Amino acid sequence: MSPTLTTILLLAVSNVFMTFAWYGHLRHVKTWPLMLAIAVSWGIAFFEYLAQVPANRLGSTVMSLAHLKILQEVITLAVFVPFAMFYMQQPFRLDFIWAGLCLVGAVYFVFRGA
Repeated sequence: MSPTLTTILLLAVSNVFMTFAWYGHLRHVKTWPLMLAIAVSWGIAFFEYLAQVPANRLGSTVMSLAHLKILQEVITLAVFVPFAMFYMQQPFRLDFIWAGLCLVGAVYFVFRGA
């Protein structure tokens, strides 16, 4: 598998863990004490880093830092929207589309010289 594709897959896995670590505890905000939420989030973040660090190290062999960052943001939005809608029961908002279009523009400008 190419380094670019491997990087994308690892970043996608990392983002799933990251999203649950950062926001998943909000589903239990009324029932979990803060320290439990911190401990659970920290435990989940460990698995995020097991994918994120190798992804960025591998990705840096074929992409610039700016490419990696924009790629990360695109993947973050692609993971966050379904998470917000299906796990957190948030309604779909047209703003998700606008944010996605802004990221398309960012991807264009960062990758156009590559």
